[in-house]
Amino acid sequence: MRDSQEPEDQAMSVAEEGKTRKRPRPGERRLQILQVLAEMLQNPKAERVTTAALAAKIQVSEAALYRHFASKAQMFEGLIAFIEQTVFGLINQINQKEESGLAQAKGILQMLLFFAEKNPGMTRVLLGDALLQEDDRLQERITQVLDRVESSLKQALRIAQTERGNLAQLGQDEVSIRAALLMSFVLGRWHRFARSGFKKLPTEASEISLRILLSE
Repeated sequence: MRDSQEPEDQAMSVAEEGKTRKRPRPGERRLQILQVLAEMLQNPKAERVTTAALAAKIQVSEAALYRHFASKAQMFEGLIAFIEQTVFGLINQINQKEESGLAQAKGILQMLLFFAEKNPGMTRVLLGDALLQEDDRLQERITQVLDRVESSLKQALRIAQTERGNLAQLGQDEVSIRAALLMSFVLGRWHRFARSGFKKLPTEASEISLRILLSE
């Protein structure tokens, strides 16, 4: 959850400003809460994250947390919103850059694996295991996000149908099946990553795996 552009001069100015400014700007504390929550979720053996533990980690009171979020469910909704905004922003970039449907599908898959690798805590949210004891609507929300990702893969495969390539002969039913298969591959890599304590990287040998999955 960091800005992709972190020039050295900008970092210096922020550090210098921090010396003279004790209170965070509006929105900074909210972002900090989400960042620390994501960091706490990176420990796969940790117990359920409580607001008390989260507040202690940030060194604020629980009441301070609730000034920024009405509930812990709303904090998780903030994480899901970040995931959704980031993932679909990247998908749009991939689709604008790549004309080939096959290249779009490959780019989306690579991005999903890389995103999880760089954001272990977010991976647990995407898989839903961090949401098991939380509000049921959170599970529904993350399911909607994953369904949208699968639809994006399906759209890329439909473009590939119209091109002279190794997926040109796919039928309509095959497009849906192939998109579901690709999504299952991503979920499997995410599960292995989380189950290994984030040691087995989702991008490991991904180039060969994607070449096989995207072939006829």
